[in-house]
Amino acid sequence: YPVVPTADWVERLLSWGVRTIQLRIKKADHPPNEISAQIITAIQAGKAVPGAQVFINDHWQLALSAGAYGVHLGQEDFDTADIEALRCAGIRLGLSTHTPAELGRAKAVQPSYLAIGPIYPTTLKVMPYEPVGLERLAEWAKLAAPFPVVAIGGISLDRMSGVMACGVDGVAVVSAVTLAVDPHHAVQNGLKMVLEG
Repeated sequence: YPVVPTADWVERLLSWGVRTIQLRIKKADHPPNEISAQIITAIQAGKAVPGAQVFINDHWQLALSAGAYGVHLGQEDFDTADIEALRCAGIRLGLSTHTPAELGRAKAVQPSYLAIGPIYPTTLKVMPYEPVGLERLAEWAKLAAPFPVVAIGGISLDRMSGVMACGVDGVAVVSAVTLAVDPHHAVQNGLKMVLEG
């Protein structure tokens, strides 16, 4: 699934046939009222499309109050989020993990899926973790069972089939879509690879 920075991207991707999307808005880049408006717009866009799953990154309180399909939390937010409130509201939960210890801790709350990364070096985010690589990804995907695993971090369309071969259930892409010369073409290629994979 694509990880995108604006509700406009969410709407565009839904119109192109993508059904799982994560909205990731960085607090430092936007005032609170703009973040709230973006999240509400993205959630409403997802609700208007049958089968759409729009996950909101980090802003779990806003996602909860706006009735989001899902929330994705990093390790920092995992410490402060009200997991029980999200669960009671029926909101799906994805958690980022970067080490086997974090995987174990995340499994304890029985999330909807576990994200493992970064698989490759990524330039979009300063990462205090070294890249996992394919060999460890295959091992850690087994450790994550019975929860679905999504691989993230530095994954281009060219690298996708190798990542999928590691036994993961999904692949999250960022720049492969948002920085693509032709995002629509990149999305169609990505969807085709997932359906055929």
